[in-house]
Amino acid sequence: MSGIIRIISASLIVTLAACGGSGGSTGTYGTSSSGGIGGYGGGGDGGNQTPPPANTVNASASLAFSPSTLTVNAGDVVTFAFGSVAHNVAFDNPNAATPTDIGGLNTNTSIQRTFTTAGTYNYHCTIHPFMTGAVVVR
Repeated sequence: MSGIIRIISASLIVTLAACGGSGGSTGTYGTSSSGGIGGYGGGGDGGNQTPPPANTVNASASLAFSPSTLTVNAGDVVTFAFGSVAHNVAFDNPNAATPTDIGGLNTNTSIQRTFTTAGTYNYHCTIHPFMTGAVVVR
């Protein structure tokens, strides 16, 4: 029985060592050649990759904003991360406190907006109008 445990332990150690990576390139969130959005990009070999920014809304290839509602504090920065499918962000019912829309056909990039005033900011993608989301600022 102890022989089986040794074999399993050795296999586990080898597997973990292989997953750790060493000396590879440092990746960043959302910048891999395969679209990286929704995971760690950068094309590295698994070593030292940067986690996604806090308060990130992903505009996915499956035509949805995720999360659909994000709650932040006044003054927080929200990152809108666009993948391989073109999206944009237009705020519904804009007022003086509403951040600037993110127009255009955005792919494989991240754009930030600062939310300074409490309230609910509903938005949609003008390319895919059924894609909707909200940022709730407290």
